Amino acid sequence: MALSTEFTELLGVRHPIVLAPMGGSAGGALAAAVSRAGGLGLLGGAYGDRAWLERELPIVAGTDQPWGVGFLTWAVDVGAVEQALEFHPAAVMLSFGDPSPFVDRIRRSDAVLIVQVTDLDEAKQAVDVGADVIVAQGTESGGHGARRGRSTLPFVPLLVDLAAPVPVLAAGGIADGRGVAAALVLGAAGALIGTRFQATAEALVDPSISKAILEGRGQDTERNSVLDIARGASWPTEKYTARTLAHPYLDRWRGREAELASDSQARQDYQDDVARGVIPPLPVWAGEGVDLITDLPSAADLVTTLAAQAEDALTWAGRRRPNNRPRAHG
Repeated sequence: MALSTEFTELLGVRHPIVLAPMGGSAGGALAAAVSRAGGLGLLGGAYGDRAWLERELPIVAGTDQPWGVGFLTWAVDVGAVEQALEFHPAAVMLSFGDPSPFVDRIRRSDAVLIVQVTDLDEAKQAVDVGADVIVAQGTESGGHGARRGRSTLPFVPLLVDLAAPVPVLAAGGIADGRGVAAALVLGAAGALIGTRFQATAEALVDPSISKAILEGRGQDTERNSVLDIARGASWPTEKYTARTLAHPYLDRWRGREAELASDSQARQDYQDDVARGVIPPLPVWAGEGVDLITDLPSAADLVTTLAAQAEDALTWAGRRRPNNRPRAHG
């Protein structure tokens, strides 16, 4: 039995499970597999690299199920969004920045507008621009998020109340069906999941990334701006940091970000270390739910498992009546 929510009805999908549009790793094959399995696969359009989109868009567009694409609002240009819209996605997700410049064009395409937010100011802006779906991203999430955000548990119901009747997706620290069930209980209409989908057969990641995720622990993840500065990424680090697994440059530069930003030789050392294979080519983006990831299934099997686990968790929770609780002594 599928879990029906406002989100599944809006998009015409079977399960309230959404692939986070992770730049680079959420390619066409992964997004298509999630959509064919009954979730919503979102292609990781990120910065809007035209060549990457030209290669990956036809792959996901080949599915006959609803799919979408996501972009980094602060970095992408209208041309890349137009390129994606030519393939008729069912949804377009915008994250990290003002979505306003893209709203009218997305509206004209009839695609569902999904806006990810990390704080209440962004949430109010998403409501004001008329987002069809809002993603509440908690600080447990892997990859980039708010420097001063809120945890998923308190943020989701707060945003559900603020945005009503707009459906909300929960994001951050969700890595199994129990997390999906918890999101629904909090009032969300579904869950947007990233790190768990990086550890699937179709993810566009190096095997070393998959291995690191399987071996990773939530306590080893850390939100920081060091690695963005070291690798010369143009992320607005005053507002957004990134949660990653442990990294040698974190230990070397933690608390010295300003010094690193002004040290061109240190940034060149980072690039040299990557070239020599001393450090991995990319940080390992991973959320606090990484401990729950212990295998590398196909994306389709994962969607099916997440949905079944969520249904079981909700059924079990419904059977735990107050009169079944142990009595207190004394």
